[in-house]
Amino acid sequence: VIAVGGMLLYHLSQKSIPKEMNPFHATAIAYLMGIVVCAVLGFTYSADRSIVNSLKTSNWAVLGMGVGAAAIEVGFMVAYRIGWRISLTAVATNVAATAVLIPIGLFVFREHLSMRNILGVVFCVLGLLLVVKD
Repeated sequence: VIAVGGMLLYHLSQKSIPKEMNPFHATAIAYLMGIVVCAVLGFTYSADRSIVNSLKTSNWAVLGMGVGAAAIEVGFMVAYRIGWRISLTAVATNVAATAVLIPIGLFVFREHLSMRNILGVVFCVLGLLLVVKD
């Protein structure tokens, strides 16, 4: 529910950012807001309220998440600015990312796919082809 609500707010907001605004500045401003929200929630609702403990246990993945998130933000903003539709952009990018993540999940993380999963992925890829072909 949190992720779906966040994605709705995210895409509606992304599509509404003024085109004349620098996409990197818009992302930095958005991240400042995100930092404030996360800091307040982290200090309020977390069992371990110490940011120092979090810094001690963090690794390269936290930095990778930040770089990846920034790339997602700027990528969607550019896609919307060049005319991609809000109704299709998220579907297209999520299915494409999933197609790339499947072999990573299988070979790096030793995950398994059932026949039902494979069939679902095939339908997603077919759906992606239908979505991107206008």
